[in-house]
Amino acid sequence: MPGPYFLGVDVGTGSARAALIGQNADILTQHTSPLQTWRYEEDPHLFEQSGDQIWSAITECVRRVVQEAGVAPDDVQGIGFDATCSLVVVDRTSCAPIGVTPPHLGQHSERNVILWADHRAEEESRLINNTGHHVLDYVGGTMSLEMETPKILWLRQHLAPDTFERCEFFDLPDYLTFRASGARARSYCSLVCKCAFIPPGTAGSKLGWQPDFLEQIGLGCLAPDFEQLGGVPGRHGLVLTAGMPVGAGLSDTAARDLGLRPHTPVASALIDAYAGWVGTAAAGSLDTLVPSASLHDAQTRLVAIAGTSTCYCIQSHDGIQVPGVWGPYHHAVFPGLWMNEGGQSSTGQLIDAMIETHPAYASTLSLAQARQVSVFELLEESLQAQMHTRGWPITSPSSYARLVASAHMYPDFYGNRSPLADPKLRGMLIGLGLDHSRADLARKYILTLEAIALQTKHIVDEMNASGHRIEAIYLSGGGQARNRIYAQLVADVCGLRVQMPSESSASVVVGAAILGHLAADVTHERTGHLRATEPVLPTQAEADEVAKANAQRLWTIMAQSTPPGQSVWPTDDDAWRKHFAAKYRIFRECIELQWRWRNEMEAISF
Repeated sequence: MPGPYFLGVDVGTGSARAALIGQNADILTQHTSPLQTWRYEEDPHLFEQSGDQIWSAITECVRRVVQEAGVAPDDVQGIGFDATCSLVVVDRTSCAPIGVTPPHLGQHSERNVILWADHRAEEESRLINNTGHHVLDYVGGTMSLEMETPKILWLRQHLAPDTFERCEFFDLPDYLTFRASGARARSYCSLVCKCAFIPPGTAGSKLGWQPDFLEQIGLGCLAPDFEQLGGVPGRHGLVLTAGMPVGAGLSDTAARDLGLRPHTPVASALIDAYAGWVGTAAAGSLDTLVPSASLHDAQTRLVAIAGTSTCYCIQSHDGIQVPGVWGPYHHAVFPGLWMNEGGQSSTGQLIDAMIETHPAYASTLSLAQARQVSVFELLEESLQAQMHTRGWPITSPSSYARLVASAHMYPDFYGNRSPLADPKLRGMLIGLGLDHSRADLARKYILTLEAIALQTKHIVDEMNASGHRIEAIYLSGGGQARNRIYAQLVADVCGLRVQMPSESSASVVVGAAILGHLAADVTHERTGHLRATEPVLPTQAEADEVAKANAQRLWTIMAQSTPPGQSVWPTDDDAWRKHFAAKYRIFRECIELQWRWRNEMEAISF
């Protein structure tokens, strides 16, 4: 296949993945390498990783895919990164890792990444949220302990002052572009989504960083230059929108590590959910009733990036504040536009837990292995058999929900991220019996899918009530995006068209490759060369101007690089509409009931 080729690198929670993409996003090869996460029995709140180990996994992946594809390094014309929003801590001078593990904080240690799932900063996030500062208006009203500012505050309170002063802090996507290029440019995505950064010119912000807020919470020491966070844009810092070229591309060291050519363009990165949005939002449809979409039309498409958890990302032309939903984030992907991000803390993880803890799981798994099929295929067979036994027709994949009409689940087994922002909420199951058979396992499975769909409606309703106009949900990510039963349930519960992707598992890494494609185009247009030996965007003014000029180009690349998907329409049946409306009312009552019970129990003092 003729070039050019672009590399996408995706760093998830448990693995790093690289994919080599052709001009029209055809995936030539991809490879995955595991990542190590350190957990501690004495403190289950801690989740740590290693920046060096992450980079090593990336280099293995990139070298493998280029070699397996038989592509010459000269033909790889751009590389893009995405990653989880984890905090990386390095020495400002030597760039050596600074350990984040108590009680050995500040020592030289490879464990220098506080993973997104790390909950050590609970008290710090509470302190931040009690300030009532207007920065909270841009994170849905509540700053999560999973964001970077509470983690940095935790380090400030636990590190020796001279050690804290030596630290430089990166959100992981920005650390990867720094590691690749040597340039300290940050991405708008990481700063606005996770670091309490309000872009200059937004809501009266002058510096981006908010000195009064940082002083109020105990991080005033970062002022006045904020170099530990990346600096002030336009002074001694540079902040880029998605896909803009970083520095002069790959450094000599990184090029040797990756087996690529020095100065190969490196794109400004995205958090992984937003890379999934880039790899999904512009998709066409195999359904002739669905017209192709413009950049403006993206504001009607809610992209659900599903995996262990699910993120719901949507773009808007005006900053829409949705209580309990992160954002609005200005310039998070496209310059001048805004993003909101809702989320379910546990979806794929919840499905796995409900199946794998059931008494019938072991025998079901054994049978699936013997028949060389998936557990999910056996569960659907069981659902079909139960419908036939009862004489109930299977008119659509959501018909199986009739089997659990008298059962109810509230799915926040790991707390609520959106739209309630209540980490204390827990799961509820109503209608349990003594049946431990495979048939009961199948019913628990469909009940879980239904509960996730009901919570999706809760998020959609709150977004629309605040000013969004969602017309369709585009599934992206892992197994849930390929699950026709789940897609039909979401369509029926929400009353919206749902689009299933043709290559669900590749959307995030394709999104990263799209960024590399844009960086290559901008580099060539600006310099006349495929590889620039000097920074392509040396000033903030140039970076902002070029980003605006290339917004439509990014959307065009997205549309060209995203395969069309298949539409799933809501069931046109009044009985089913009444069924799911009743289920949703009960779902909402579960929240009120749980809150009331919690208040009653917390009022008791011992």
